[in-house]
Amino acid sequence: MAPGLEFEKPINELKAKIKELNQFMDEKGIDLTDELNHLKKRLDEVEKDTYSHMTPWDRVQIARHMERPTTLDYISFLFTDFIECHGDRLYGDDAAMVGGIARYRGLPVTIIGEQRGRDTKENLKRNFGMPQPEGYRKALRLMKQAEKFNRPIVTFIDTKGAFPGKTAEERGQGEAIARNLLEMAGLKVPIVCIVIGEGASGGALAIGVGDQILMLENSWYSVISPESAAALLWKDASQAERAAQTMKITAPDLKEFGIVDKVIPEVLGGAHHDPKTQANIIDEYLKDALSSLIQLNGDELVHRRLEKYRAIGDYSLVKGNILSEK
Repeated sequence: MAPGLEFEKPINELKAKIKELNQFMDEKGIDLTDELNHLKKRLDEVEKDTYSHMTPWDRVQIARHMERPTTLDYISFLFTDFIECHGDRLYGDDAAMVGGIARYRGLPVTIIGEQRGRDTKENLKRNFGMPQPEGYRKALRLMKQAEKFNRPIVTFIDTKGAFPGKTAEERGQGEAIARNLLEMAGLKVPIVCIVIGEGASGGALAIGVGDQILMLENSWYSVISPESAAALLWKDASQAERAAQTMKITAPDLKEFGIVDKVIPEVLGGAHHDPKTQANIIDEYLKDALSSLIQLNGDELVHRRLEKYRAIGDYSLVKGNILSEK
């Protein structure tokens, strides 16, 4: 069973009682079916009430759950014949960014995504899902290859942000992210981006310029993490819950703002409770997105993509050609 979060405490207490009652019935041979059914009914009610009234901070906690499905999990469920590609042909390979070619319902595609670890050892290997410049350059290499061979691109966004360390800055972290934004805007193949967990800052944006942006119901997407925002706004990182509420970083908010195109529902309690079923739900949204996009030629894709991003936000012209936000 997946570890519970703080707001799930009433649910976990009921589950523990049900487990204890089942064990007692098995050990003592006493029929307590009525009591068991009553607890199960109560559990259903509490689950529905809890998960239908989640706060933005609750969703952030689910997005960070250690058992939440990762990019490689979804690749195994959704695609066939996956061949992972390594290296940026400039410096090295970055395990925090995975990518390669595969088939989606028989269609050749390029897959790129950020990858975090399950435990300390894997997190160290994958730098806790925070890519270095070579990770973004590997992603760009694969995207340019996809354009050359006319393959649609699917990206999975799940990162706390680009790695902010000294070595990353020395190798051009900012330039690598900016280059990806520029190049992705002009790629003449379909791009579908899916936020599956955390989507923080330029680390997410660097593989997030797409024709359709899909977002799992309990993921978050923002220019900054709640903790960092709280530290900046109120000089207190412990105000992260308040920041999450203020920043409007959840999928429903971003759908309302027009930043993401569709919100993908999650299984009750979050994707980590049933990764296979969650993958099946994603499959339907991905199928619809690609089916509509592959009908368009390269010039149409680029034009629509540019119009999509120009439409985000609210701007007005002042003093000639200078733009100012309303």
